[in-house]
Amino acid sequence: MELTHYKDLEISEKTKKAIADLGFEKMTEVQQKAIPPMMEGKDIVVKAPTGTGKTFAFGVPLVEKADPEATLPQFLILSPTRELAVQIHDEIVKLTKYLPSVRSVVLYGGAPIHKQIVTLKKRPQIIVATPGRMLDHIKRRTVKLSQIQTVVLDEADEMLDMGFFKDVCKIIDQVPENKQLALFSATISREVMDLMWLYQREDTIEITVTPDKESEPKITQYSLECSGYAKVDYLIRILRLYDYQRVIVFSNTRRGTEMIRRRLAEKKFPVEALSSDVNQKRRNQIMKQFKAHSLQVLVATDVAARGIDVSDVDAVFNFDVPQDNTSYLHRIGRTGRAKKEGVSFIFYTSTEIGRMKEIIRYTKSNIIPLRFSEGGILEPLPESEYPF
Repeated sequence: MELTHYKDLEISEKTKKAIADLGFEKMTEVQQKAIPPMMEGKDIVVKAPTGTGKTFAFGVPLVEKADPEATLPQFLILSPTRELAVQIHDEIVKLTKYLPSVRSVVLYGGAPIHKQIVTLKKRPQIIVATPGRMLDHIKRRTVKLSQIQTVVLDEADEMLDMGFFKDVCKIIDQVPENKQLALFSATISREVMDLMWLYQREDTIEITVTPDKESEPKITQYSLECSGYAKVDYLIRILRLYDYQRVIVFSNTRRGTEMIRRRLAEKKFPVEALSSDVNQKRRNQIMKQFKAHSLQVLVATDVAARGIDVSDVDAVFNFDVPQDNTSYLHRIGRTGRAKKEGVSFIFYTSTEIGRMKEIIRYTKSNIIPLRFSEGGILEPLPESEYPF
């Protein structure tokens, strides 16, 4: 019989209390399917969309199996981005609220490595890390992986797609052969399959979680044709028309993000920008402000936004038409999470109608063309005037 509630799991009362404090009683599908085999030490590969509760699916078993007396790390969680690594670590900390002897550390590039070395000396059982920084510590011999029991790869497809395949292999080669390997991925790409073939055992359990209608993102998608010069004005008009509390605006370039940030700041919008020009300390400050609702608008490039997981984004703006079709889905997927409704807008010029048709065909999206009425409100174009 498949267990559905956390109270039914054979886990400590302290972990159950920590989960209850967070307001969770019933497990999500991925948690129901992944926690039992992970507790048993079996290799798993999980295909599941983002926002389905994957962190607890591997976090609960690791926290439960952690040995308070361990002097070397027991569990390693690899994440593709710094932001996602921090978020995973935050969830682990919440799970260990009543387990002070279970310690964890997060390791990522862009942060002072000497501070991380000091934290590693406190004998954490759980390490959350990005591949690059993990390799740095291995090369410096500031971490020993000889007692690792479980390796988790979160967002495995994104990690390998970012070019970390060799780094991940080098890291896994440092842990004992009899380790448990758990892969969590939105898609099973060629690289993910290669990693399974190289490192997972023959009795690996494959788990597929399909979003049910209730948990599918509820995103209403709109488009507006405008000249490049008019985009900022359109953005400002829409932000003033609607009471969006939290907004992400995507630009294709670093220069674009800074221009949008400056123009919105001139109009007194609480706004910040994320791009590769922003250092890690500043990125952390900006994300903290955004999550705390101190910022209304976050402007970002696709690369800078990787790993950002904020559950209640009201609207997403594609200030520029994304350069590839999957980026469109990744962008709009920032809203409409956690059973909340969201909206997305995409601005395009007359020369980009062909690109818009490609996006619609590839993503099977229903994108409603809008225009500003004479009264200054947004209204749908008549179907006879649909450009695509």
